[in-house]
Amino acid sequence: METTMRKPRDYDAELKALEDKAKELKARKVQQLGELVIATGADAFTPEELAGALIVIAETKDTARREAWSKRGSAFFHSRSRRSAPSADRDSGSTTDRDTGSAQTHPGGAQPAPGSAGAA
Repeated sequence: METTMRKPRDYDAELKALEDKAKELKARKVQQLGELVIATGADAFTPEELAGALIVIAETKDTARREAWSKRGSAFFHSRSRRSAPSADRDSGSTTDRDTGSAQTHPGGAQPAPGSAGAA
């Protein structure tokens, strides 16, 4: 009747592995945000303009406006996935028109941000 003890868990190693995973996920998030900035054409803004616009967006409580932004973002991602589809889908031209339109209106949407921040 010999009792065998289980091997104790190495909590330190598990915590280290979780910390490494968290760092990896944060790095991936930063990379994806940078890719998003470039894909939307927002890299044409100065860092100060971009930060100001993002601050105003983060402070916005108007749910209707946030829903509109969400729908527009969803349309952006859908048009991007269509663009990477076979060329038959690209020949419609609507994707290019939509992307150009959204790129033109992004700066317009960002311009009120500095005015709003200055007025506050």
